[in-house]
Amino acid sequence: MGNALSIYLRKPDFTDQEEIIAAFTRSVDLHNPWTYSPDDYEKYLSQPYRYFVCHKKTHAILGSYNISEIVRGWFQSAYLGYEVFAPHQRQGFMTQGMTLILEEAFAKLNLHRLEANIQSHNYASIALVLKSGFTNEGFSPKYLRIGGKEWQDHERWAIVNDSWVESNP
Repeated sequence: MGNALSIYLRKPDFTDQEEIIAAFTRSVDLHNPWTYSPDDYEKYLSQPYRYFVCHKKTHAILGSYNISEIVRGWFQSAYLGYEVFAPHQRQGFMTQGMTLILEEAFAKLNLHRLEANIQSHNYASIALVLKSGFTNEGFSPKYLRIGGKEWQDHERWAIVNDSWVESNP
């Protein structure tokens, strides 16, 4: 693979709705219990900082990143959410996508800090942020109600612009 990325990021479009519904449908077993399909796909597709991870050759949607709750001013911080779609997990696509989404967050959106909150037993997600330069900042009991169902404990992982710049000279 070398340094060449086999993926690119792009903004969603309402014409993606059929493909996204199919992606979530075939990924139910992969996502459960970490996340659930959106209740409102139009809202999902219209999030201003949602990005699809797409394959350069096939243009298939492999996964998604979302930068949310951006706070400007002295804070310059946001949250990062993401999901990979079956059968594209464990192939390095989300690692490649993380490189691009961090560039988007820090170089283009000029954020200072990006935080990802991850359920403690979601080892694949923790491995992704760990190899991407995030550090574990703590544990948040009953932090988030996943899929509107149960409150789940999460680990708080974050990366700041300075750390990202040091690893991307």
